Amino acid sequence: MLGLIGKKIGMTQVFDANGILTPVTVIKIEDNVVVANRTEEKNGYSAAVLGAGEVKKNRVSKPYAGQFGDVCEPKKTVMEMRDFDKEVAVGEVLGVDMFKDVMFVDVTGTSKGKGYQGGMKRYNFGGGRATHGSKFHRDLGGTAMSTTPARTFKGHRMAGHMGDVRTTVQNLKVVAVDSEMQVLMVKGAIPGPNQSTVVVRKAIKK
Repeated sequence: MLGLIGKKIGMTQVFDANGILTPVTVIKIEDNVVVANRTEEKNGYSAAVLGAGEVKKNRVSKPYAGQFGDVCEPKKTVMEMRDFDKEVAVGEVLGVDMFKDVMFVDVTGTSKGKGYQGGMKRYNFGGGRATHGSKFHRDLGGTAMSTTPARTFKGHRMAGHMGDVRTTVQNLKVVAVDSEMQVLMVKGAIPGPNQSTVVVRKAIKK
């Protein structure tokens, strides 16, 4: 499966030949260096190990830097791409041109953290009446049994930590591929704040 490490730049809009506006997310595909190859014979599975992103040498430990050897300078992000569709050699630099013939992609990132939130915001509950004296405006409602043993039902949706989880958005249409700027423009939004690291893969359901 084709996949590269990128960085979310932000959102903008583009117009097609018919003047129709499309909101897009711009993903910068930084130079992805093939750090190593995993093979069936040696490792039991096939994968390409990619590294991307700049990092200061004094910010990495010797064991972490050792995996790069003489291939390249230490990279900020290192990731395995299982069953890579393309034959690549160690030290090869991959760019956004890999997605020129791809129509749809899946983008994985870490969603924005929103801290501790109530049930209405976390799960989109409707709440109670907003009228005066209802005493049930933004409450969760019942969470336990009305008789013994009084316990909360397992898996009940309640207030808690929201966001900051690994999220994948599937089947995003590729609107444009800019080889000069090494950016990929996809229709719609992707998880995470600007400047966050994302993984772009060829869509598995298209």
